[in-house]
Amino acid sequence: MKNLISQYKPFFTFLIKFLLFYVVFAFVYKTYLNQYNLEKKEVDYFTEVVANQTVNLLNLFNGEAYYKPHASEASIKIFFKHKYLARVVEGCNAISIMILFSAFIFAFSNRWYKTVLYIFLGMLLIHLLNVTRIALLTYALYYYPNQEELLHGTIFPLFIYGVVFILWILWITKFSGYVKKTAAK
Repeated sequence: MKNLISQYKPFFTFLIKFLLFYVVFAFVYKTYLNQYNLEKKEVDYFTEVVANQTVNLLNLFNGEAYYKPHASEASIKIFFKHKYLARVVEGCNAISIMILFSAFIFAFSNRWYKTVLYIFLGMLLIHLLNVTRIALLTYALYYYPNQEELLHGTIFPLFIYGVVFILWILWITKFSGYVKKTAAK
């Protein structure tokens, strides 16, 4: 048993670090969300920021966009050219994706400065791409309303998760030092 643990030590180290980071930050995020009352249709601050930035991006390109709180649920309605096209709910703010991304990076970390910098820059990129994703989705739904399932259910999730996957691969192969360390053995 001892030999088995030492043989797979890198895997167990990764797993423990990943789970520890993920559980702690998921708990912190859940605690943050608990301060908002869904029954009163309260939307958390980060979701409001994402909705606001999405509308600002649409308006940057003369989009005639605006948003307002949803009357019957905890979400924000986005209007484009005076047509209600999208709603931004808590899951649209990409915080859960950022926690997952960060947990993976942390699990493959060996230098604090490089790890914190990569997590920060990665989360910033995920946020910017997420706002762009919602703006493009809103725009696409205006012109292609019959393609909602394909756009929202397939193409745009593939876009955001694909970027996260690429960032993970870049971290492992270029920045973490893990590949050099295992190749030296």
